[in-house]
Amino acid sequence: MARLSRVELQAQNRAKVLAAARAEFAARGFDGAKVDAIAERAGLTRGAVYSNFSGKRALYFSVLAELAQGAPAPGPVKSPAAPVKSPATPAEALGAFARVLLTRLPLTSEHGRLGSRLQQEILAEESTRGAYAQLLKLDAILLGLCLEALGGDRRMVRAAESALTFLHGARQLADSAPGFVDPFQAVTACERLAVIEDDGSWPPAHLPYGVRAVSCDRPWSPPPATDILRSGPARLQEGVVAVLGLQRLEAVEELVRSAPPGTQVTAVLVTADPHELAPLARLALAELSTCLSSVFPPPLRPALQLVYDESGAVAAALGLDGDDDGTEAAVWIEDGRIVATATGRGACHAAAAPASVG
Repeated sequence: MARLSRVELQAQNRAKVLAAARAEFAARGFDGAKVDAIAERAGLTRGAVYSNFSGKRALYFSVLAELAQGAPAPGPVKSPAAPVKSPATPAEALGAFARVLLTRLPLTSEHGRLGSRLQQEILAEESTRGAYAQLLKLDAILLGLCLEALGGDRRMVRAAESALTFLHGARQLADSAPGFVDPFQAVTACERLAVIEDDGSWPPAHLPYGVRAVSCDRPWSPPPATDILRSGPARLQEGVVAVLGLQRLEAVEELVRSAPPGTQVTAVLVTADPHELAPLARLALAELSTCLSSVFPPPLRPALQLVYDESGAVAAALGLDGDDDGTEAAVWIEDGRIVATATGRGACHAAAAPASVG
């Protein structure tokens, strides 16, 4: 048998550690789980565990992310050719979204049971709290854009924020007070949240005072990347590409709404903490992607591409900083060349709105 390469061996060991950690957390819970026990289950040394993961919390987030990314869509199994039935109204869509999300209650799935400690670990560090808040902002933006695609001329992000607030609270109560949450009433409540009106906070007050894009002319050769919303190759040859740290994800709405219709728009997510924050991002967005794809057919989903850039390869190729969770930078790409760039607060709007280029 041919010897494994260093990369292959590292991937194999990582998979062993994740499988062992999943078993250890399931058997002993987060508090009772020990890194030494995980190493023993994996048949590896303690050092081999730490060479792949920075600690127990990083392992925990990674296990949950793997479960979320690998979980089948809840509900009846659909054949690849079977289309998702389009909801007729935002209220119907929020009800369907609630039904899908609530199937992941702590008592109904392994993911849910293992995830019962998730909120406590997020609260343990300021960095995880801040990143998670922005991930939920991004979830609300994506859900809101799907609701808006059903018709009407009003912004639906506030309604999406309210629905997610309610549903995440319901999931926590289902864990701490089993039997209290009635899923049928929760679905009905979510349907009624569709009537919530925008509070007038859009566009943000800072937009006219943000940075301006600067014209340039640089070659662009994009590295391979995956669109996590569609689980396929991302197309980075044209349009607006923004690099956003996990503390600036709310700028995605500025990116999407500022770009001319038909423009390819991509948000590249970066973090200074690939050990804990990257798997937390994968977890949050995998759950949302599963729910959106179960409720909204492709024509109703945002055209936005989302790309993880844990290695920093895309940011580096763009000549942008990918090592700061506060990063906000964007470029306009045309005919295989970078023709405008902006860095700083408001960069997404500046690069996406052609009139703002100086």
